[in-house]
This record gives sequence, structure tokens and C-alpha cells, in this order.
Amino acid sequence: MATTAEPQAAMSSGPTIAKGWGTDAPDQPLRPMEFERRALRPDDVAIRITYAGICHSDLHTCRNDWGGTRYPVIPGHEIVGTVTAVGNEVTRHRVGDTVAVGCMVDSCMECDQCLEGWEVFCRKGCVQTYNSKDYHDGTVSKGGYTDHIVVRDHFCCKVPDGMDVSKVAPLLCAGITTYSPLRQYNVGPTTKVAVVGLGGLGHMGVKLAAAMGAHVTMITTTPSKGEDARALGAHDVIISTDAEQMKAASTRFDFILNTIPVSHEIDGYLQLLGRSGRMVIVGALTPMPGFVGMNLIWWNRAVGGSAIGGIPETQEMLDFCAAKGIYPDVEMIRMDEVNDAYERLLKNDVRYRFVIDMEKGL
Repeated sequence: MATTAEPQAAMSSGPTIAKGWGTDAPDQPLRPMEFERRALRPDDVAIRITYAGICHSDLHTCRNDWGGTRYPVIPGHEIVGTVTAVGNEVTRHRVGDTVAVGCMVDSCMECDQCLEGWEVFCRKGCVQTYNSKDYHDGTVSKGGYTDHIVVRDHFCCKVPDGMDVSKVAPLLCAGITTYSPLRQYNVGPTTKVAVVGLGGLGHMGVKLAAAMGAHVTMITTTPSKGEDARALGAHDVIISTDAEQMKAASTRFDFILNTIPVSHEIDGYLQLLGRSGRMVIVGALTPMPGFVGMNLIWWNRAVGGSAIGGIPETQEMLDFCAAKGIYPDVEMIRMDEVNDAYERLLKNDVRYRFVIDMEKGL
């Protein structure tokens, strides 16, 4: 989208006032807020936000479900927009570029993890896009439910030409969260993959694994989701509450992507893994119940976890999605519809991600 000269001049000269939506307390709805964005540092990029995705993490943070929320909080870590100004040391981005920002906006860029492209695991601790302290001035980061944002240039990814920018934002969280473990464990044409749970993460897992050439099976508790899963690219569907179906699938899979977002038992899923198979958990962040050790030891199985990828892998994911024409299934909303969207999110009443059109209802 076109950018006028006036915002560029304002953003490059000093701090700016941002308009957004956030909340003051865990029991309060989101409301319009104004706050100050910093003046550009030499390695900063200013971005006018055009689309912002809604992640379940946004809701959990706003309601302090995990503890540690610093109020007022303005969430949003799935961001797409247009560069309006750059610091004098920036060479990777130019005014007018379409860029995307995900779950982090800074890291030390000096430790082994950062130097190897895993900034998310920065030894100093990466600065998250919201509710996280800035290294330099100690301010608390404010996220993407806003009209603009200022970010260290390294943490802006390029949106490939030709992509539908209205659908890109959820790729910066749901996309990379599912892409990263598939890439780490070399999922490809010979791999038999199961994706557990058909939601915001699971539907991307199905699309990405299928695009990588794997044989993909969706595992769900809801029979009605079988048709949706096949439309997304799944070759087969297993209903996990059907004991006969689960028994018939014993030792079938090389890799299981477990996207269930709440605590749950995993023994039944472990038994679906074949020799040296691996299950990777990407959804559940809370304490999990125990499991039977034999279900790991027998057949040499393993269970692990995976977070978002680093910046190089996130750019790779965007390029892959552009080349394959992969997008999340999204429902567009206005900014002033966010509270209703949160209530629907709690009821799993979305297929499969909300995206806020930041030009409407702000």
C-alpha cells in the first residue's frame, strides 16, 4: 500500500504516537489505547501495519493465564506491513517494502544460538514482540494490534512478491511453529506423518507436510473434521476415540506433529510411532501427565518439543509458502471486533485463524 511522505518524516525524526488496542487487566476487554513508539535506532525499521493475526497466545497473555503479564499489554505477534522509514545503518530493507514480523523483535546477535540462526534461543533471551523488556531502554514491547511498529531490521522478514498479504500474518506464528519441526526432522516424500489436532496449528501442519510430499494422516476426536482435513491435503483421517482405528494404526507413522493446545495423555499416540519414530509437541505449554516408559523404549521411539524457528528458517518458510501457494485459512475481522473474536477463539469457533484488517475499526 502507498505510504505518504508525512508519516515517513515523522517516524524518522523522533518518537511517535501509536494507536492500538490492548487491555489494562486480566478481567478487562481490549480497548483503544495510545502509547509512544521509540525513535529509530540506526538498525531499526518502521512499519505501517496493514494486517495482524490473532494467536491463542495473545488471549492467554491478555488474561494472564501463564502469569507474568505486564499491564497495559498490547498483543499481536503476527504482523504484515509496509516499511515507512529505516535507520541509517539498514541495508536489508527499503521504504515501500512489504515485510513481516513474528514472535521476536531483538536478540543479542552475538551468542552461539544467534550466530547459528536460532535467535529464539538467544542466551541473553530474545526480546519478544510484546510483553517483553527492551534491552536498551527497559521499556515493555507492544505488539501488532497497532497502526505501526518499530523493529530491529534483522527481525523483519521479506514477504515474497506476489503473495496475498491479507493471508500472510498467521504464517509468522502458526506457519513457522509447524514448519520448523517438519524441516528439523527431514519430513519429505518417504515420510508417513500424522498431525494430531485440527486447529490453527494443525491445519497448517497438514498443508505444509503435504506440500513437502509426505503421506499425511489427520488424527482428531471430531469425525466431522475429517472432510475438512482431506480438503486441506490429508490423505487419511483417524478418529482418536475409536479404539479399533487407533489399534489398526499401531507403528504406522514415522513422525507425529502434536498440536493439541492443552495438557493431555500421549501414550495412545506414542503407540502409533514405528521404529525410531518421533512425536514433537508444539501446542501444549502446561504440565503434562506421565506416560509409560515402555512406549518409548519399545520401538526406539522419542518425544520432544519445538518452538518457532529462527529468522533464517522463518524466511525460508515464507519463501516455501510463496512457491507452493500455501496460506492459512483465515477469517478477516475489524480491529473493533477483537473482543468477540477472543470469545469465539475460546469456543474454537474459527476456521482456522483470525486476521485483523488494521485499516478497519482501529
